[in-house]
Amino acid sequence: MDNESAISALGALAQGTRLDTFRLLVRHEPAGMAAGEIARQLDVPQNTMSAHLAILARASLVRSERHSRSIIYRADLNGLRALMLFLLKDCCAGNAELCAPLIAELSPCC
Repeated sequence: MDNESAISALGALAQGTRLDTFRLLVRHEPAGMAAGEIARQLDVPQNTMSAHLAILARASLVRSERHSRSIIYRADLNGLRALMLFLLKDCCAGNAELCAPLIAELSPCC
């Protein structure tokens, strides 16, 4: 990941509805959710939700797949992983023991 991609991903998550959407999709991995259901659960108009999902997709944080008449969205965990690794790449100037508590905190969830 480069700076431009990281800025895009962080910018996408720097808006309340998009952050809520991403977190909702992470909770529903690996099945994903239909766009309409995401909009209903977050009480957001469907056209507004479509715009938010498009921004998250361009930032490589969500991916979509058509199933019949529905589009199922999933959190792109590889995109999240790339962002986290980018942010932690130079963690503690190479002193791994200083980053160990942070890494340990992240490990149980994944």
